[in-house]
Amino acid sequence: MMSSVTPEVSQARRAEYPVDPAVLNRWSTRAFLKKEVPETTLLSVLEAAHWAPSAFNAQPWRFIVARTPEEREKFFSFIGEFNLGWCSQAPVLILIVSKTVTDKGDFPSYAFDAGAAWGILSLEAVKQGLATHAMTGFDFAKARETLGIPQEYAIQALVALGYPGPKESLPQGLQEREVPSPRVPVKEVLFEGTFGHPFK
Repeated sequence: MMSSVTPEVSQARRAEYPVDPAVLNRWSTRAFLKKEVPETTLLSVLEAAHWAPSAFNAQPWRFIVARTPEEREKFFSFIGEFNLGWCSQAPVLILIVSKTVTDKGDFPSYAFDAGAAWGILSLEAVKQGLATHAMTGFDFAKARETLGIPQEYAIQALVALGYPGPKESLPQGLQEREVPSPRVPVKEVLFEGTFGHPFK
C-alpha cells in the first residue's frame, strides 16, 4: 500500500472513506517524460492486469503493446490529432481489445471484464511510479486494419503509459487541464435496493 497521497492530488481529491492512496494518486495525466519504461516494470504492470477477474475465468482481454519508435509510429497512424498532440510523448502505448465470443457462443461480459483488467493495470502503474491515460479518441476501424485485429475481438481503449512529466511539456492549452479531477460524493452514485432509491 502506498504511504500517502501526493501533494498535487491532495489539493484536488479527498476520499470520504478510507481507501488505498494509490486509488487517489491514479489520474489521467497527459504529460510524460521521454524516458523508456524498463521491460520488467512494464511486464509487472501487465502481469497485474492479467490477474483481473472475468466471467468463467475466460480472460477475454488482450493487450497490443507498442514500445519501439517503429511500433509507436504505427499506432500514431490511427490516433486522432488532439490525442496525438500529447500521447506521442508516452514511451508505451497499449491497445486493449477483448474477445466477444467463447466456444460456448457470445460472451456478454467481455467489455466489463476488460475494464476490470484496465483498472488493475492503472493501479499497478501508479505503484510502479508510472502514469496512464486511457482514450477512445482514435479511428477504431483503422486500428483494426493496421494491427490485424480479428473481428471477434472488440476494441476497447488505447492507453498511454510512462513516467509522469512536467505540465510545461504540454501544448499551452492543455497545461491548465493537467490536474487531478475530483469526483462527486460517493452517495450520489449509489442506490439502495432499487434504481433511484437513495443509499442511506
